[in-house]
Amino acid sequence: IGFQFQKTGEGATELIAVYYAAEMAAGAIGGLVFGKLFDKVGLIVLLAIFFCSSFFAPCVFLGKSWIALLGMVLWGLAIATQSSLLNALIAGVVPPNKRSTAFGAFDTAFGFAWFGGSALMGILYEKSIPLLIGFSVAMQLSSLPIFWFGKQRARQ
Repeated sequence: IGFQFQKTGEGATELIAVYYAAEMAAGAIGGLVFGKLFDKVGLIVLLAIFFCSSFFAPCVFLGKSWIALLGMVLWGLAIATQSSLLNALIAGVVPPNKRSTAFGAFDTAFGFAWFGGSALMGILYEKSIPLLIGFSVAMQLSSLPIFWFGKQRARQ
């Protein structure tokens, strides 16, 4: 993303660090706020955040200054959700004696998926920004039914 900002000149180079700071601040605040909301209302919070944050890619890769900043904030909210609410979700559906294994398996799968997705996005970046954006949005939106189905299955 930083490379894109520098390459296209969307925002002054010195603002790249500010955009990343905004992303980190959104993540820090979002983790606290969404954690509290998740405790009160459950899965719908995670689904809403992932839906909204799935549109970060069009904002950062096509947007001008303020739209790109909005994209960074959306990305920060997604990172906060991934690092906190997904663990809470796992804890809620896995028996206590299996949670360490579940967290380890999830983090391993998540890491491989993140690496593979990042590698593919790097390739797509060189080929076509619209394809990169489409891939990013599609992958994030495809997670929503998986979470919903997993939660419904855990209730049985």
